[in-house]
Amino acid sequence: MGKPIVAVVGRPNVGKSTLFNAIAGERISIVKDTPGVTRDRIYADVSWLDHNFTLIDTGGIEPESKDIILSQMREQAQIAIDTADVILFLTDVRQGLQDADSKVADLLRRSAKPVVLVVNKVDSFEKLMPDVYEFYNLGIGDPFPVSASSRLGLGDMLDEVVRHFPEYQPGEEEDERPKVAIIGKPNVGKSSLINKLAREDRVIVSDIAGTTRDAIDTAVAYQGREYVFIDTAGLRRKNKVKEEIERYSIIRAVTAVERADVCVIVIDAQEGVTEQDAKIAGIAHDRGKGIIIAVNKWDAIEKDDKTIYQHTERIRQVLSFMPYAEIMFISAKTGQRLPKMFEMIDMVIANNSMRVATGVLNEIVAEAVAMQQPPSDKGKRLKIYYVTQAAVKPPTFIVFVNDKELMHFSYTRYLENRIRDSFGFRGTALKFIIRERKEDKK
Repeated sequence: MGKPIVAVVGRPNVGKSTLFNAIAGERISIVKDTPGVTRDRIYADVSWLDHNFTLIDTGGIEPESKDIILSQMREQAQIAIDTADVILFLTDVRQGLQDADSKVADLLRRSAKPVVLVVNKVDSFEKLMPDVYEFYNLGIGDPFPVSASSRLGLGDMLDEVVRHFPEYQPGEEEDERPKVAIIGKPNVGKSSLINKLAREDRVIVSDIAGTTRDAIDTAVAYQGREYVFIDTAGLRRKNKVKEEIERYSIIRAVTAVERADVCVIVIDAQEGVTEQDAKIAGIAHDRGKGIIIAVNKWDAIEKDDKTIYQHTERIRQVLSFMPYAEIMFISAKTGQRLPKMFEMIDMVIANNSMRVATGVLNEIVAEAVAMQQPPSDKGKRLKIYYVTQAAVKPPTFIVFVNDKELMHFSYTRYLENRIRDSFGFRGTALKFIIRERKEDKK
């Protein structure tokens, strides 16, 4: 049995994200006074007393809105309700009981799930309790007064939430599923790619650039193995980051990359690779992640026998700092080559976690040194004593030498290439740490 799931639902702007962050204990959801800022549901693992559960933050429910984004948010909230074991229904004491609250309550009653009614923004229990009683009219149980921003009343509310959990609570287990962050500029097809892989409309897809503002986790099963795909907000150039929301999104993308084992950098085939793509790829490269470059919308390109070669050359040129990255040409729309993506993810994860025995590693390095002499300066030549692998994710090698100053970048790159020739390491960065060791005096 997995962890229970608790969904936070309610109209826009009643404080769902603030409550979510107060319970989760960190800023996971975007909080802003603009209705509709949280567009997709966000997950967090939470503990209360001896209970572990997953909390889902949802976009606000507007029961009768015709707006395309709001109607999709309503569908997302419905998916969260269907997924949840317990629903936290949030209302706002300052706005009072609204007609839309009654419509949301009807929707929740139909779900037949346990509902905990929460009245937010009760900053003073003495003054505002008479206004809280109005919410009994919703007919879905006792209202729990809280102030999410001041963290008042959360204990009683969470006690009520966990009371609805199934009896058996397993110990928390480490999530061993491969985590794949989908990153790239706005509107290159990241959400469409995840929806195609998951075969459901899991992430809001719209022709409006930058629709995905938060990073969202989607579990996808393929041939008996489960993967977690993290969809991130599209990254824009800094001069275009005008809204605070965009700033949060960039932080979110960096955080998503931190959590991931592999990053899939999505590039628009019609636009071609750009400097902005290089900046985004750099976030993953700097953190030593496994990297796959997915050239999307390949179905929309007119091709001849040189097209793939030309695109590959251009990508290698712009992303010259990561020649190890795997490149694949896909279409999220038609599903072209998507099964191959899972094979590539597995391969890159294996390479990112690969360990090489010290003896074998030193044989390769000794052979490389014999083929190309190390550099020298003012009569002093670089000596490499031995090399050992210290870590994985990314594979990290410590090279012990007589003088660090003599270990030029170009020679480190030469050794890296020889190691790659022997062991592959396709799709992953390699990290080298140069250490000085004085020669023993005879």
